[in-house]
Amino acid sequence: MLDRRQVLAMLGTTALATLAPTALFAATSIKPDDASALLVIDVQNCFLPGGSLAVKEGEQVVPVINKISKAFANVVMTQDWHTPGHVSFASVHSGKKPFETVDLPYGKQVLWPDHCVQGTDGASLSKDLAIPHAELIIRKGFHKDVDSYSAFLEADGKTSTGLAGYLKGRKIKRVFVAGLATDFCVAWTALDARKAGFEVYVVEDACRGIDNQGSLAKAWADMAKAGVKRIQSADIAVSA
Repeated sequence: MLDRRQVLAMLGTTALATLAPTALFAATSIKPDDASALLVIDVQNCFLPGGSLAVKEGEQVVPVINKISKAFANVVMTQDWHTPGHVSFASVHSGKKPFETVDLPYGKQVLWPDHCVQGTDGASLSKDLAIPHAELIIRKGFHKDVDSYSAFLEADGKTSTGLAGYLKGRKIKRVFVAGLATDFCVAWTALDARKAGFEVYVVEDACRGIDNQGSLAKAWADMAKAGVKRIQSADIAVSA
């Protein structure tokens, strides 16, 4: 039979083993390799201060993204690219206001102010982004009758943007997601990336959320459940 000191020693060892992975992960910088890609989600004028769907503190993600992008050989950017009169706009639903919901054939849809309309200044990427080596821009949400949050799939869950095929063709195995907004386009992108078989990290301080009726907490919970890893920009090794 084990005595009290032996039991305590075993418990102490168990506790250290439990804590060790977390401590080790926090203390070790992540070095993106050729199988890694940074996905910069919807850093567009409409989502920045003065925009029609401005995300609080949205502009603060830009310098963080610019910094971490230097660590990546592979960078993909996305743009919301809506048609005029898009089904996701509250303005096309009589009696409805922004942030209310409607039921559409593909499910429940949050209604938004008109934003990121094709060819407008609001749809343009922020002029302060400095990522000249970004190799691809994915435009999404251009089908008038279906919204698109994810960089991988439209909101119907089956219409592909082609991004998964592109990344797999480039032999990318892990993706790092940053941009706007955490609880919508970032989270949906991260979740679909996991479904597509990628290892996924969301860079928390390189994102900002809308937080509509608890949506931010739910997004983080959904991502954690799916195995998405939540990190900070300081966890990524960036050369000086």
